[in-house]
Amino acid sequence: MSGDQGDRKDRKPLTHLAQAGRKPEWTSMPGQPGAIVNPPVWRASTILYDDVAHLRRAASSSTHERLFYGRKGTPTAWSLADALTEMEPEAEGTMLFPSGVAAIACALLSVLKPGDHLLMVDSAYDPTRNFCDKMLKSYGIETTYYDPLESVSIHHFIHEKTRAIFLESPGSLTFEVQDVPAITALARQRGIVTLIDNTWATPYFFQALSHGADISILACTKYIVGHSDVMLGSVTATPALFPKVRQTAYLLGQMVSPDDAWLASRGLRTLGVRLNQHQDSALHVARWLADQPDVARVLHPALPSCPGHEIWRRDFSGSSGLFSFVLNGGDEQSRAALIDGLAHFGIGYSWGGFESLALPVDPARYRTATAWQAEGPVVRLQIGLEDPADLVADLDAGLARFRKARG
Repeated sequence: MSGDQGDRKDRKPLTHLAQAGRKPEWTSMPGQPGAIVNPPVWRASTILYDDVAHLRRAASSSTHERLFYGRKGTPTAWSLADALTEMEPEAEGTMLFPSGVAAIACALLSVLKPGDHLLMVDSAYDPTRNFCDKMLKSYGIETTYYDPLESVSIHHFIHEKTRAIFLESPGSLTFEVQDVPAITALARQRGIVTLIDNTWATPYFFQALSHGADISILACTKYIVGHSDVMLGSVTATPALFPKVRQTAYLLGQMVSPDDAWLASRGLRTLGVRLNQHQDSALHVARWLADQPDVARVLHPALPSCPGHEIWRRDFSGSSGLFSFVLNGGDEQSRAALIDGLAHFGIGYSWGGFESLALPVDPARYRTATAWQAEGPVVRLQIGLEDPADLVADLDAGLARFRKARG
């Protein structure tokens, strides 16, 4: 493991995923030959110092990526953060959080203060909306929701107190793809910070900072971990904003378990091969669904029928395993008949693991700036690593149950 920073930036994505976050100081011992492959799990609360002078020096200088106190992390977490930072070439650093929601909350609090105004995409993840409508509102921060398919026209919502624009592309229920370069360019002209929830694509398929965003947020619980067994979030920021994110995280006492960070680092090594498989299988299933008479629409960014598809094709290098489809008629009972009998799909929240999931979703409940109208109920699918032929057969039987229940 050698080479300068320029060499690391020139690595291809799969090579990066295999090599990043493995600094020699985290994988070897001073004066000892050889090195281990994976940085070990460093569990710590108290850090011991040689003497009082040593303790004073440590407290009076930067504690970032230095052993100081357990809350500031250990090499296990630094390794993961370092690898995530390198996935965004424009980034200065990454902070880790105990969940994706915690990451979103800290990112927003790092750039907003009482009296500020936030523009929030109307297709945002529901807990993001809750944080805006409840906590930010209680702090005197105003939130205005905007249509995810608007780009430069959102300037109509900007006023003298607007400090940040939040994007989620694609949206996690209805999958509209936003014009990130256009929105971020407008924001830069106005001196406004842009934040994006990039969980669906991850930096493997979409480098958000390279497309103009200032802060990129991941629910690492999903594809980074990849095994449905760890809660984790991350915030990656530009040099101008990373110090604010870091300070806010430290002030709020945000940190992650070294064991969770280690599991996420292990998941990161296979992110590329997993996402490539998720992509291929999801497209196989989505295209089959698009041909079924019981399906009115398939909401998958890689399909031409999905809102924002042209932008996806321009900006993204791939697509993940999460998408939705709209049933052609029916109701809650017939949708439940489809989902309840599925053999290869679990019923549960979250996504990004190796297992397939099916979830009833109701986008109209989470819209205020735009109206959601559809031909029937919506089902969101997470396509896992099973054989797509088995998943198609399972959904085929599910659609038969749907027809029977619908009468």
